[in-house]
Amino acid sequence: MPKIHRPRSGSLAFSPRTRARSEVPKYKSWPKYTGKPVLQGFAGYKVGMTHVIMVDDHKSSPSEGKDIMIPVTVVEIPAMKVAAIRAYRKDTYGKHPMTEVWAESLNENLSHRITMPKNHDRQAALQAINDAVAADSVVEFMLLMHTTPEVVTGIPKKVPDLMEIRIAGGTAAERFAYAQELLGKEVDFASIMQEGAYADITAVTTGKGTQGAVKRWGISIRKRKHSRGKKKRHIGTLGPWTPHHVRWQVPNVGQMGYQQRTEYNKRIIKIGGNGEEINPEGGFLHYGLVRNNYLLIKGSIPGPVKRIIRIRPAIRQGEHEVRVPTVEYVSLESKQG
Repeated sequence: MPKIHRPRSGSLAFSPRTRARSEVPKYKSWPKYTGKPVLQGFAGYKVGMTHVIMVDDHKSSPSEGKDIMIPVTVVEIPAMKVAAIRAYRKDTYGKHPMTEVWAESLNENLSHRITMPKNHDRQAALQAINDAVAADSVVEFMLLMHTTPEVVTGIPKKVPDLMEIRIAGGTAAERFAYAQELLGKEVDFASIMQEGAYADITAVTTGKGTQGAVKRWGISIRKRKHSRGKKKRHIGTLGPWTPHHVRWQVPNVGQMGYQQRTEYNKRIIKIGGNGEEINPEGGFLHYGLVRNNYLLIKGSIPGPVKRIIRIRPAIRQGEHEVRVPTVEYVSLESKQG
């Protein structure tokens, strides 16, 4: 008799599927870069989706040079502020923060997010970093940057989201000089990436709470003759009698959603500064009107409306060529049906 078998249901790649520790995503790796010092990240807030008509500029595409309609996600990206410079050094146990240099004037709303530094000696911190740079013991510079949600009408909060963003390129001395130029200032997305570039989009997905095995793992609903009573949305067995242990590979009930996910190589279709260019009639559903700088990203991205989105230059770009898209039309029709 042949053995009846089919592939298991659901991917184990992200197990255990636990809730994210923070709604602000974190990056553990950054793209390699050898040019002049640049920032390698930004953050915004998800607005919703619409569609645009643009000229297909992909070589060898069947519709190359013709107008095509593509779905895009709108992300509002007001300027971010640089609150501090953080220097890292490395030993046998990995990278560790060495010291920080905080800006002289900080956003008053930032005090609701962290304990503000008191009696901070900026000159001593700058001197310590300069000495470490001269001794070649600094391996990385990060900027502590925060969003400005108080200028976004679609986000019901004023407390900024704080995160680390890496400075890449150049020597350690050049990166430190670049960081000092930005300390305490506002940074726009257009100074980091350009239209047509490819980026990685990271966010915490929509939370769905506790779900059963059918929805969470995609297992089959049991047949009428294979189940007792009304228990049809259970797996057939939890495992063998011995050992008395349920393996983690067994599809079971548990948390679904609200996990950090990254989508790679998402193309930036348009960067704009006037929200009236994309605001539909009646505004975006559950968000309202875009009043600051915005970003159009091809396709969908993780997370619900109003969630914070982090953007990083593509780390797996490969042979993608950067071409500035020709956008001919942006839909302004009402999204309310």
